[in-house]
Amino acid sequence: MALTRQGRRSGRPGVRAALVFLIPLAVFYGTFYLYSFWFLISTSFLKTDITQSNSTFVGLQNYELVLSHDLFWTALFNTFAFSIVAIIAGLTIAFFLAVVLATRPRGSRFLYAIFLLPSLMPMSLVASVFAVMLESRFGFVNEGLRAIGLGGLAQRWLVDPTLAWGSVAMIFVYVIGLPIMYYTADLATMNVSLIEAAVVDGAGARQLLRFILYPALSGARRTIMTAVPLMGFRAFEIVFLSTGGGPAGRTEIAGTYLYTFATSGTNVGYVSAASVIVLAIALLIAILQLHRQHRADRRAAQ
Repeated sequence: MALTRQGRRSGRPGVRAALVFLIPLAVFYGTFYLYSFWFLISTSFLKTDITQSNSTFVGLQNYELVLSHDLFWTALFNTFAFSIVAIIAGLTIAFFLAVVLATRPRGSRFLYAIFLLPSLMPMSLVASVFAVMLESRFGFVNEGLRAIGLGGLAQRWLVDPTLAWGSVAMIFVYVIGLPIMYYTADLATMNVSLIEAAVVDGAGARQLLRFILYPALSGARRTIMTAVPLMGFRAFEIVFLSTGGGPAGRTEIAGTYLYTFATSGTNVGYVSAASVIVLAIALLIAILQLHRQHRADRRAAQ
């Protein structure tokens, strides 16, 4: 009992010191976020411009306008669709690449750099590079096709409505470095004797992937399923710097939709209402993912 009391007393100065540093930061961020939420919610019921002069209370009219706008639903659909593309790529392509790289093939460090660096670089840089590469007239892809005599395959990758969506989705697939890193971390702590025993019993590569490696990397999959679903809501740079949400809104996502109406500055209330809806959806997804992760952790601990 004495040791416990002494330990608690000795830990109090450390807790107090931590609070001294954390409280100002918590107050700053709390004020910032609370003011942001208050501003969005309060202005979503108004018809006002960027100057907020001559504001008129319109009730739920802004929300009705947002929910009746077809482009808003297209933006939401693309937001979720691009997130699903990123999840599928993280659970399949990233898994396969991580397993291959774990075998230490020749040039594995160079391959790690190729797959990991895009996720560590600013998304604006990655999107800008892809936009230049896929440019229809002088882009690297079309110029390369023409150089090898396949000019007939050159396309308007970012302008053609039927190709632009797939081109943007390809960027989401390309930035799968973090899922690869999650799998690699779990592979590094995996019991190698399980694989050795399976090989001795005559298991082939397919059996190893399906019955040994895939179940053993469930922790990495849970991390990916928690971290990646909201990627579409944070992909403003990818879409804005590659297609700008075009052509004709084909690649519009929530971020570019809000940016387009916010820059006009004519109806801040409309943008605030759309922002509240998008924020509520993102928060709901985050809560569901955290609940799912908590249940998975409880099952793993039992």
